[in-house]
Amino acid sequence: MQNRQKALNFLGLSQKAGKLVSGTELVSIDAKAKKVKLIILAQDSHADTTAKIYKVGEQNNILVINKFTSNEISQAIGKKRKVLGITDTGFCKALLQKIDEGV
Repeated sequence: MQNRQKALNFLGLSQKAGKLVSGTELVSIDAKAKKVKLIILAQDSHADTTAKIYKVGEQNNILVINKFTSNEISQAIGKKRKVLGITDTGFCKALLQKIDEGV
């Protein structure tokens, strides 16, 4: 569980560093513009949102991760959100590493 918290803390850090976009529409627009490197989707997202985000990810060759709840995501970034996009390759790799370590 500790690695899970590290990954969530890292989302907050990404937000502060300006390397994160949030919200379904913004993430979709930035994904199509090739600005988003990784999409984080809340496990408890609505079926329509989930389908839309997976389609955007697939069309733009972007990995979609759904390891966190909307509550965890919202607490991590200080805003109520279900969809996040990481816009920096370094932040993307670091977050994936934290997730691989046991989220």
